[in-house]
Amino acid sequence: MPQKRPLSPDSVHFSTNIYRSSRIVDRSSCFIALYSPSLTARELQSLAEVSSATHRIAAWRSPSSQSTLSSSQRTYVTRHDDDGEKYGGKALGSVLSTLNVEGTVVVARWYGGILLGPVRFDHIKNCARDAIGKYTSATQQQQSKKSKTVADDDTKRNDLIRILPERDQSISILRGLLAEKQSHNTPSPKAELQKSSPSKVPNYSNLPLSALENLERARDATIGWILGQIEKAEAQLEAPSDGSKPAVIENPQGKPSVDNERATETASTVHDASLNASEPTITTLDSPIADGSKPAVDPKLESK
Repeated sequence: MPQKRPLSPDSVHFSTNIYRSSRIVDRSSCFIALYSPSLTARELQSLAEVSSATHRIAAWRSPSSQSTLSSSQRTYVTRHDDDGEKYGGKALGSVLSTLNVEGTVVVARWYGGILLGPVRFDHIKNCARDAIGKYTSATQQQQSKKSKTVADDDTKRNDLIRILPERDQSISILRGLLAEKQSHNTPSPKAELQKSSPSKVPNYSNLPLSALENLERARDATIGWILGQIEKAEAQLEAPSDGSKPAVIENPQGKPSVDNERATETASTVHDASLNASEPTITTLDSPIADGSKPAVDPKLESK
């Protein structure tokens, strides 16, 4: 068996963009394939996981730089490396051409001491198909997710194109309401200008999704700010112009206040005085005077 050629002294380690087949074991010989759409044959052959293999058979396929008569038809160049397994590289190249994929595939074989005969080429090709099939399946899943993401983005973008003009209309109405309330407090030309100034209608259909999302956040913040200003203006309208507080007739318990009690006492006193003043004072002859003596009587009247 020819001696295996040495690879690069620097072992290359790649954990992504490599697709591995399941192991095939036949009479102590083991086969495993590695496929990558971007790495070179030397990079795959230098991986530590296949460094102990007896053979590291490789094949790679890439677009050709030569022009053809038909510009729509693309040509490819396929090359291979047997690495001591005669015709093994050619078998791998046929798999790449049949599946119509670009990239590099390496099949590592650990020889178990028993000659397998032609069936070894079936194991080599089956391992390669398995690794390339895992790449194809993963690519289809990624494309499906990407298509779904694009569809979701389109739906959200259309929703924002419809919603943003409604936000603009709400902002215009709220600004007019704010200007009206501010004009009742402190009339100013600025408030009148804000109330009567026309607003431009932007064309949202030409904007990307990220810009539309930023505009939506900005519109929501503007609406929140205007609502806060409207609340302040309404509070100023309800407050007295001189800043004084309204008089309180009753306290929170519903009892009359001190001023009301004093007013009630004063009214009662005046009422009693008026009653006393209306009653006449009658003095008789027999009524004693304040000092206890009887009043003097004219003798002429007494004789009568």
